[in-house]
Amino acid sequence: MLIVGPPGAGKGTQAAKLASDFGIPAIATGDIFRHNIRTGTELGTQVKAIVDAGDYVPDSLTNELVASRLAEEDALEGFLLDGYPRTLNQVAYLTDLLAARGQSLDGVIQLVADTDEVVSRLRKRAVEQGRMDDSEEAIRHRQDVFARETAPLVAAYRDKGLLVEVDGIGEIDEVEGRITAALAAHGIQRPGAVTTV
Repeated sequence: MLIVGPPGAGKGTQAAKLASDFGIPAIATGDIFRHNIRTGTELGTQVKAIVDAGDYVPDSLTNELVASRLAEEDALEGFLLDGYPRTLNQVAYLTDLLAARGQSLDGVIQLVADTDEVVSRLRKRAVEQGRMDDSEEAIRHRQDVFARETAPLVAAYRDKGLLVEVDGIGEIDEVEGRITAALAAHGIQRPGAVTTV
């Protein structure tokens, strides 16, 4: 599965809960990058040089890192990706990678959140943490960039019938319940979940 949602929608929190519920790893691309840099892998050395130069990690290298992570034993029976794919090229790569393993995505969870609500939430957090550079303008800009960049991906997965849209605003447990119900309606059950007829 994949999870997508704007900054501040609680994606990381829900990804961790879903991973625990389904017994699969939550895999964030940022974590993959940091792990490879920290452990000094060949791919990590390449990523570090690119990041240190202030450039974006290209699709080809990101794809290699994700493929390497998905080949690890804990991800062979399932996973929840967060932050990947980010481009249509990455969507195509992931589809082909999984097909080569005889697998496919079961669902793409989209946390939908009202921009004003998310901006208010992030602004409050910034003030509480003393991050004064996190202005409302900066937060709104990140929301706009996210919406623009992910629109093609969301459309592609909607066309494939994989998109599971969930209201991401509310208490953590409330949102988790909505996600679980939406996945069940999409035919995706937690292991050990009782199916009611």
